[in-house]
Amino acid sequence: MLHTLDQHTPVLIQGITGRMGRFHTGLMRKYGTNIVAGVSYRGTDTEQDGIPVYASCGDALRDHRIVASVAMVPPLKVLPAVQEAVEAGIRLIVTIAEGIPVHDALKISRIVKEAGAIWIGPSTPGLVLPGKIKLGFLPDVAIAPGPLAVMSKSGTLSYEVCYRLRMAGVGQSAWVGVGGDPVKGTRFADLAQPLAAMPGTRGLLLIGEVGGDEEEAFAERLSAAAPDIPVFALIAGREAKEGVSMGHAGALVMGDTGSMASKTRALEAAGVHVYRSIGDLTKSLPGLLRVEAAPRGGLSSTES
Repeated sequence: MLHTLDQHTPVLIQGITGRMGRFHTGLMRKYGTNIVAGVSYRGTDTEQDGIPVYASCGDALRDHRIVASVAMVPPLKVLPAVQEAVEAGIRLIVTIAEGIPVHDALKISRIVKEAGAIWIGPSTPGLVLPGKIKLGFLPDVAIAPGPLAVMSKSGTLSYEVCYRLRMAGVGQSAWVGVGGDPVKGTRFADLAQPLAAMPGTRGLLLIGEVGGDEEEAFAERLSAAAPDIPVFALIAGREAKEGVSMGHAGALVMGDTGSMASKTRALEAAGVHVYRSIGDLTKSLPGLLRVEAAPRGGLSSTES
């Protein structure tokens, strides 16, 4: 589905009249995102900066065709917001809130899977197709059209990496923040095929962190069907202590499971260039991307 998004894609903002909703709706519109409607759960608002506001997603869908929703709601309201969006027929939902209860995330995962929908989140800065559409709050200063498809757990780390790469002349074909919670809608392995198949992609960059097995699952996916483009990775958490979460709820090392060593071994065995620091990555990746770029052939184009 990612490859079908563009500046014409109709978008709904759930929680559009809240402080965060108002602020980031303005930034997304300024970027070029086609926000056609919003939902306010106060029930008293009818418009926000010229955007019609409704009491529910179902009401909005009666007047508009909507493809994607960005839920700008508090953690405890994410589950009902996603359920409402799915029941209304929206099939791409981005949830940005941190601190969603694990049981709620499990319920959301089941709901979107049964509906055939795509859930980006929780705890994600969103996604962007540079020059086309932004869903969430990825910073404009780090965004530029280019050949590198980026997937990341850590928002702030990815901002720094993409900003430095942009300064080095390397922009993105797509950038997706999967979030750092242990239970989420879209994982790195889910993005391997669709990001490799994005028009203009000549390399993949994974920005991960310790905890969980997501990077190992991505490596397994590459081992089964590696793309004919270079794949790079940076893993945060070299100094993380066992049994203590590092920022994200999912960044938790227990024994060797989810450790820096286990992730590095798996990724390198799959042919990934794994970097030890942002400095090393931003110095060498631009040259490797130019030298090793080749026509795609290993991964087929599929919808995410």
